[in-house]
Amino acid sequence: MATDGEFVMRVHRVRAEVVVAACDAELLGRELPVGERGRTVTVSSQFYGERKVSRDELVGALARATIANLLGSRVLRLAEEAGYLAPGTAGELGGVPHAQIFSMVR
Repeated sequence: MATDGEFVMRVHRVRAEVVVAACDAELLGRELPVGERGRTVTVSSQFYGERKVSRDELVGALARATIANLLGSRVLRLAEEAGYLAPGTAGELGGVPHAQIFSMVR
């Protein structure tokens, strides 16, 4: 079980969307390989934030999110435990567990 402070999170508001971006704290600043041409993507504090948050704060933000971008094994496990992500449905980004969750309302 993850403990408080192991996650960083930023909430972005884009028009009617509430985007929660969260990752395991130690991933910030890492360069992750993407594709086969030597390209990388940086796990950026501009997107994922710098402020460490508690489990409860992250779960509360997910409850209000219309979109979630989650990166890291602990943050994905928390999303699964909270019922936002079905086990075994996450992909990977540069070898790191990653999921995007969208709320679609008709």
